[in-house]
Amino acid sequence: MSEGLLLEVENLHAYIGSPRGVVKAVDGVSFTLGRGEALGIVGESGSGKSVMARAVMGLMPPRSGRTGTLRFDGRDLLGLGRKQLEQIWGTQIAMVFQDPGRSLSPVVRVERQLTEGMRRHLGVSKSEASSRALRLLNEVGVPDPERRLRAYPHELSGGMRQRVMIAVALACEPELLIADEPTTALDVTIQRQVLDLLRRIQRERRMSLMLISHDLHVVAGQTDRVAVMYAGRMAETGASRTVFDHPRHRYSNALLAATPSIEHVRHASLNVIPGALPSPTDPPEGCRFAARCTAATVECTTTQPPMAPIGIDHEVACFHPVHEKEGELVGR
Repeated sequence: MSEGLLLEVENLHAYIGSPRGVVKAVDGVSFTLGRGEALGIVGESGSGKSVMARAVMGLMPPRSGRTGTLRFDGRDLLGLGRKQLEQIWGTQIAMVFQDPGRSLSPVVRVERQLTEGMRRHLGVSKSEASSRALRLLNEVGVPDPERRLRAYPHELSGGMRQRVMIAVALACEPELLIADEPTTALDVTIQRQVLDLLRRIQRERRMSLMLISHDLHVVAGQTDRVAVMYAGRMAETGASRTVFDHPRHRYSNALLAATPSIEHVRHASLNVIPGALPSPTDPPEGCRFAARCTAATVECTTTQPPMAPIGIDHEVACFHPVHEKEGELVGR
């Protein structure tokens, strides 16, 4: 494994069986994640972000499969069985899901949900686990943590449940935390608090973070690097500020242009990306974004563009990338 890298993903394919055929949710994705680094994964709903994260975890649904290379700390994840993966979950790789209301058991008190993993994986006593649980709730900013430990999830607000879910994920001190759309069910103010919390904890613990979102603005402010996914493939990767300020793939540029901002003129129409994602069971040849791209040529519809360097720590899979000045006009 390359020095400094924690996760290496090469040519990853993840597919799911369906009545309409095999869904090619992830189709040849490659990327790396360094130790202590925060990586954002961005794309529309249906782009394959969540399936990719579950493929890394080994939490694929029935009638599904994975091929390619997945190395975590030099260890081949695809070669591990269920019991071996269970030893990794929580202790080395943990995940925060979109909806804490569905991830937390409604009939089990918060304290037990926090301490079960610690007692099982870390072998600590009941009293030590309870003390750690109290410290965790303090760390994630839950007020009156002693009382919250005795509460059931339904007695907490959505923001508090998400903080508890983050505490559960951190309980066994994982090296990698995957946050899959962790603010989807929260209002805007609470979203910012949760995102700032994840970034602060990631830095303080020096752990790696994979933050998945449909909003490029969100990950640009909370991550070191960003990877833009479209229809199961990587479209663009690079330093977060570089991709945000100078998006070079037509899809990345369109995502930014379609996002409302404070400067948006009142009552003016919002920009939209015309068309829809291609069929995941019968994807087109060539660039997956070609049918929605104003710069597409015949080559784009017949040949898949490879990921190619376009600057320092910046790669794009596009035959006709956006010029920087053009991006500054269109992408704002």
